Amino acid sequence: MPAQSTAEAAEAAEAAEARGAILVTEDGTTLRGEGFGATGTAFGEIVFNTAMAGYQEVLTDPSYHRQIVTMTAPHQGNYGVAEADAESSRVQVAGFVVRAASRMHANHRAAGGLDGYLRDSGVVGISEVDTRRLTRHIRAAGAMRAAISTELLDADALLAQVRQSDSMAGADLTSEVSTDEPYEVAPAGNARYRVIAYDFGIKRNILRLLTAAGCAVRVVPATTPAEQVLAAQPDGVFLSNGPGDPAAVRPAIDAIATLLGCEMPVFGICLGHQLLGHAVGAATYKMTFGHHGANQPVRALDRGWPDSGRVEVTSHNHGFAVAAESLPADGPFGRVTQSHVNLNDGVNEGLRCHDVPAFSVQYHPEAAPGPHDARYLFDDFLRLMAARARSAQRSDTRMARA
Repeated sequence: MPAQSTAEAAEAAEAAEARGAILVTEDGTTLRGEGFGATGTAFGEIVFNTAMAGYQEVLTDPSYHRQIVTMTAPHQGNYGVAEADAESSRVQVAGFVVRAASRMHANHRAAGGLDGYLRDSGVVGISEVDTRRLTRHIRAAGAMRAAISTELLDADALLAQVRQSDSMAGADLTSEVSTDEPYEVAPAGNARYRVIAYDFGIKRNILRLLTAAGCAVRVVPATTPAEQVLAAQPDGVFLSNGPGDPAAVRPAIDAIATLLGCEMPVFGICLGHQLLGHAVGAATYKMTFGHHGANQPVRALDRGWPDSGRVEVTSHNHGFAVAAESLPADGPFGRVTQSHVNLNDGVNEGLRCHDVPAFSVQYHPEAAPGPHDARYLFDDFLRLMAARARSAQRSDTRMARA
């Protein structure tokens, strides 16, 4: 529809009228504003996102599970919401913080507005707060536990509950966002490769790009043993994004190590990158406030391809990172080097294994929302699978001749 109807606008205005809300962080910082979306109280780790657009993709990104997201761009909701823009089947954020929540939207694709979308999803939002002040505080003090409430407006009482809530450090959240059962995603056209994708909180656009490249994808739960994956005889394995502390996801780390030992081509993104890092012997750490946004500059250091050294503008969503200095020169799977680095702060953004067919990046080459600079990485994954297929073919030929 081209714009919100008069009746819908009146309903939105009535819903937003004089509904007080409060945001409290664990260090006692308190902001008061207006509630929108659902009523109630939401707890989570508070972070900020610097994307200028793409709020629906942010809301539905499983990597934001148990996080309260503050958008730095002041106006949110202007173009409504559309099913095609969702990155998962539901809103994943614990809460949403904006400077101004639009009461009207104008977009021919929109099926509804932001306020109703959050309300129907049971997610509490707060608007009319100083998001610039809040962002600067998170940058200085770090991401921390917080709460938004439209029902408990006593700051001290809410602060006491915040300090009793769960921390992100040490939390394995993959089981809360992963699929319960395997499912298939058909390729666009003929299947060139068969890929097993571990669902640690996979985004839909990742699946779109894999299938567009001719991959028949089988998505499996986060806890799937490596033996089940190998039994399916895939051409490659994809490790998805997801929430939580990578060091706590031990079953996945062990499965990845087994796959590497079988020289299975592996490509990881975000949490998948961190898990691959652990599997090859590296360490991860919790960042102060993380990278969340669609405009982070990253330099490709050594991809082994002609465009090595170029700078990409990339989309990010992570609060943990691989410690570059911990990448092993001679680890359990041979030499591993840093392939990408963040130009803002020097944080590791990718790794490359030299002795097994595996690589990963911390950022999101599927970029929903965000730029498309890094989509070549999906082609790199196809090259790894093609190389493995050629090697297997040569081996079969030698055996036949023998």
